[in-house]
Amino acid sequence: MPKVTFKKNRVLPEDLTVEAEPGETILEVAAERGIPVGSNCGGVCGCSTCHVYVAKGFDALDEMEDAEADRLDRAFDVKLNSRLGCQAEVTDEDLVIDITEESLKAYFDENPDVRKHFEATGEFKFVPHHHH
Repeated sequence: MPKVTFKKNRVLPEDLTVEAEPGETILEVAAERGIPVGSNCGGVCGCSTCHVYVAKGFDALDEMEDAEADRLDRAFDVKLNSRLGCQAEVTDEDLVIDITEESLKAYFDENPDVRKHFEATGEFKFVPHHHH
């Protein structure tokens, strides 16, 4: 099974590696484990809040569709290894993901209780969400 590692950031105190199923999107992998990747639109390529940087394994991902490219044009601080988590599907290769500040902020906006807890304690609470 491929592994997806979410890199340490201002919210995650250390790198977090999880197993994923090929065909799952990066957003689904994150949401099912409560990893803080934003998704204002619910993962339908309607916003750019799931914008991530693929630090390792980028070339293993399917090519970006036009809809994703158009959406990424509206994201902040887009780089050559930018992808939308709702569109990029895990293959059989391991990935290393760097969650953007835009995505962390959106996650906290969508999950005010998690944000309040984090601001009060400095501890991130993983709250899994299941998308169907």
